[in-house]
Amino acid sequence: MLISEQEISELRNFVFQLNESEESIVIVEGKRDTIALRKIGFSGKILEFHKFGGMINFTDSVSRYKNLIILFDRDRKGRHLTEKTIQLLQRRTKIDLTFKRRLQEITKGKIKFIEQLVCYESYLV
Repeated sequence: MLISEQEISELRNFVFQLNESEESIVIVEGKRDTIALRKIGFSGKILEFHKFGGMINFTDSVSRYKNLIILFDRDRKGRHLTEKTIQLLQRRTKIDLTFKRRLQEITKGKIKFIEQLVCYESYLV
């Protein structure tokens, strides 16, 4: 995969801004997504959807957080989880999809799964 200097710079900024979102919590699908975010320098709190044992347990648990940054994958399953989460939580907490959109813009659609971010590790750390 070809990676430009601009992409690396924008991704560094992306991780910096993600780390600066102190009152937010990042939501990913699973363990490999968490590992990938850690490898590119994210140090904030991450919750993994699959650890909750279903959508109801998940929404009940995360609704106590002030701001949720959703970084589900861009595949069919990830889009479904995003829609369902928005539907169930939109009046209970703030849902932030800007980071998900920015990640797509920065990588120009090359990254469909959050776990693929590990390919940037050597450029960012």
